[in-house]
Amino acid sequence: MTHSTAGAPHAPEHAHATPDPRRWAALALICLAQFMLILDVTVVNVALPDMAADLDLGRATLTWVVTAYTLCFGGLMLLGGRLADALGARRTLLAGLALFTAASLVTGLAGDATVLLGGRIAQGVGAALLSPSALSIVTTTFHGPERNKALGVWAAVGGSGAAAGVLLGGALTDGPGWQWVFYVNVPVGLAVLAAVPALVTARAPQPARLDVPGALLVTAGTGALIYGLVEAGDSGWADPATLLPLAGAVMAYGLFALAERASRAPLMDLRMFTRRPVLAGAFLMLMATALLIAFFFLGSVYLQHLRGLGPLRTGLVFLPVAVVTGVGAHLGSRLVGRIGSRATAVLGMAIAAAGTVPLTGLSDTGSVYAVLLPGLMVASLGLGAVFVTATTTALAMVEHREAGLASGVVNTFHEVGGSIGVAVVSTVAASGIERGVAGGFTDAFTVCAVAAAVGAAVALGLVPRGKPQLTGGPHVH
Repeated sequence: MTHSTAGAPHAPEHAHATPDPRRWAALALICLAQFMLILDVTVVNVALPDMAADLDLGRATLTWVVTAYTLCFGGLMLLGGRLADALGARRTLLAGLALFTAASLVTGLAGDATVLLGGRIAQGVGAALLSPSALSIVTTTFHGPERNKALGVWAAVGGSGAAAGVLLGGALTDGPGWQWVFYVNVPVGLAVLAAVPALVTARAPQPARLDVPGALLVTAGTGALIYGLVEAGDSGWADPATLLPLAGAVMAYGLFALAERASRAPLMDLRMFTRRPVLAGAFLMLMATALLIAFFFLGSVYLQHLRGLGPLRTGLVFLPVAVVTGVGAHLGSRLVGRIGSRATAVLGMAIAAAGTVPLTGLSDTGSVYAVLLPGLMVASLGLGAVFVTATTTALAMVEHREAGLASGVVNTFHEVGGSIGVAVVSTVAASGIERGVAGGFTDAFTVCAVAAAVGAAVALGLVPRGKPQLTGGPHVH
């Protein structure tokens, strides 16, 4: 899947500049680092039941294993982009990669929930530094037609990471153990750390103010929101343990809005949300990511906890789902140019809803390949088209000078959407996860079907008409 990334400066074209002969080798290296980050969004899903058994993890902790990473990745990415400007992209990339690699080792060595979650948080922070820095290097290293080719490679890496994650997660968990889901990052990270200084040119930092309070407030607000959503599965929606963090989230978001309005260099220009294409793109990205990551989470726990499939078989079940998401993105990119953004978004969400409906009748018997797999494949086909529509709508229907800001907004909603989606379905499916009954899972898939249908209805009124025209190359993560 492709999605926009914050923090990538739009460098001027240098028609007469001498190309760096190391640029394609540098691209391969940077894409390898980015591949690890995308991989870690989905690779843990298949390993969750084994983690729970070894470390005695409950439903809430399992939810945080997924959401802690995407929360910090998305919440701090805009700040990571500013740090890349202020400190230099190569220096920030190396810092992020070193932190991510070290955190992967710590997470694999975890003997309890505290160390495991701490490692996942540190991985997310490292990813938030690495990803925008890497894209900044790509956009300043390549110029003209070469830049579009380089960004196309970047997009392909992002799309393949999700597919590889489910298969690799299953193979490693079924083989040497779930710890290797994290250990595998260590040798790759060390190799990239050693090679970056030789292949990536250091560029002078640019003056940039850092909105640290804004980054902390938006991340804290989203963290409180997720905590409240997860707690509702244990305490109920009316319990103070649920209501207080939800109220804290509202307060943090309000303070974030005030801080951004008062800041001379805001982390996120909230006026972007007055641009209808950006608002529509952010909404579509939030919904599509929430649904897709929720499918991976629910399906993995259902298949292994309720149906007794091993990690490798579970990964193989999800492989066609991940591949079909990429097919949907390819078809969506064609449809957007032919029938426009609104029609493609509505169609994609409607297909997602239709594919999810059969999953509302899952049981603890029957063939996985007759109901679960076809339903997830149909739903993911539609979501793939929505991902492309979200990005193209937000970036191609605003002025070119605002494309960087729009890409930051959409990318933040991508990562945060995954966190919120997993938190919601984990709470709804609490009874099924904890007691091993199908009812909780069917309730959660019902919520997903309704959400997709509501998304289609909202898209009908929110997404602008027209066919977007990308003029500056794709802004892909």
